[in-house]
Amino acid sequence: MLDVHPPSEPIHKWSDFFIHLTTITIGLLIALSMEGCVEWQHHRHLVHEAESALQTEIEGNAAKLQLAMDDVKKEQETLSKDVVILRKIIAEPKVPNTESPQINFILPSFSDVSWETAKSTGALGYMPYEQAHEYSDIYDQQNEVYLAERQAARDAILSVAPLVNLGHVAPKITPEDAALIKQRIEVLQGQLIMVASFITDLDEKYKKFLADRRE
Repeated sequence: MLDVHPPSEPIHKWSDFFIHLTTITIGLLIALSMEGCVEWQHHRHLVHEAESALQTEIEGNAAKLQLAMDDVKKEQETLSKDVVILRKIIAEPKVPNTESPQINFILPSFSDVSWETAKSTGALGYMPYEQAHEYSDIYDQQNEVYLAERQAARDAILSVAPLVNLGHVAPKITPEDAALIKQRIEVLQGQLIMVASFITDLDEKYKKFLADRRE
């Protein structure tokens, strides 16, 4: 709050009035400049802290990305083996099956605490547009990977539903069940291809972001 005080002495001439007005104007400009400088320094500090936290968080997420891709590859290999087992059950229904399909999903975990903090503190609003957009693009892609993998995991649970009976795995998979499970697993295979594509895109964004910061 800026205080403007009345003149301590009576004003008798126009020249005195203009001098006093000029003095007040100059004082206000100086005060506003100082206040703006303090606010600018605060915003600059806020942005610097956000940038540092976001870079650390992105570096940590990038380090875990290869593990996420490895998990997807393992899931794809497992599903391919499941399809072979199910085809055998469908083709030879009278032959006892000694193998059962297995579905194991591991959801990737990406940190976004610094991103949410940057949004809540308003730090993004003080960044250049291109910089804020780059961060937003990276975290949107992270979320795409997570949502796609979560949907695949949900569908995986539905895929094994015909095998479940009161919490216990059924002792035998019928050809009908095998056909249904195979169909759903093939859908899962398609979903994992999409997840792998999202991870590849995210990896490219990570690499570009980190390379730009090293220059």
